Amino acid sequence: MRVFVTGASGWIGSAVVDELLTAGHEVTGLARSDASAAALAAKGVRVHRGDLDDPRGIASAADAAEAVVHLANKHDFTDQAASNAAERAAVQAIGDALTGSGRPFLLASGVAGLAQGRPATESDPNPSHGPDSPRGGTENLALEFVERGVHSVSLRFSPTVHGTGDHGFVSVLAGVAREKGVSAHPGDGTNRWAAVHVRDAARMVRLGLEKAPAGSRLHAVAEEGVSTRAIAEALGRALGLPVAPVPAEDAADHFGWIGAFFRMDLAATSTATRELLGWTPTGPTLLEDIAAGAYGRR
Repeated sequence: MRVFVTGASGWIGSAVVDELLTAGHEVTGLARSDASAAALAAKGVRVHRGDLDDPRGIASAADAAEAVVHLANKHDFTDQAASNAAERAAVQAIGDALTGSGRPFLLASGVAGLAQGRPATESDPNPSHGPDSPRGGTENLALEFVERGVHSVSLRFSPTVHGTGDHGFVSVLAGVAREKGVSAHPGDGTNRWAAVHVRDAARMVRLGLEKAPAGSRLHAVAEEGVSTRAIAEALGRALGLPVAPVPAEDAADHFGWIGAFFRMDLAATSTATRELLGWTPTGPTLLEDIAAGAYGRR
């Protein structure tokens, strides 16, 4: 299958591209820089130059493909409105390009905000609608295209997709710990984060492309929930730093922008995804990756 991948040189995207190529798919990757283009070309990926601010170019690449895996996002937490607007414009462009084709359109989303007081499941609808909502409401926007003849599938990733080389949330927490001289957790540290190794997440994406029915919501979740205290303690051991609680109301002051996420309970299950796809995570756990030095050593 000819697959167009946005975010193809990113953390998750690189692993997804490798998985797709290994499975025999042809890949075209969106690249916004010479370095990204060169890295993709070295893998045997066709390069489409552009970025999320070029919805026409994205639509053109989507139209030429047999399937689209949209993983790119600006993740600009200093200007969330602009990031959300770019994301929504890209999803709208891809959906319009695929309308009436029946071709797969897999879209990155997350498990945050899906449920309160319990782990989120695949049956939980996303409450974000409209351009002013988180991620521009793009999960619901993409799934609306099912009625317009697009084989849309939502990819809900754990808050941490971990592994050596990860520059996401846990990497940021490790950086804060080094800067502050303490590996902290918000409150009593009982709130939890779902987690998945990057290779397992990539395999789930490939299986979702090949097997998931239109309208599916898939959860890239290997561990239902790792407590933030356990995460802080593991980082403390790895970095040789003391561990201490920070009042939940002070999380933003201590952790910066990531504090709002670290104090949230982001547990989720993946029972339905595993049964649907025959997917069984086999990679290291989050705490094993931290202990192995994926986020630095003392």
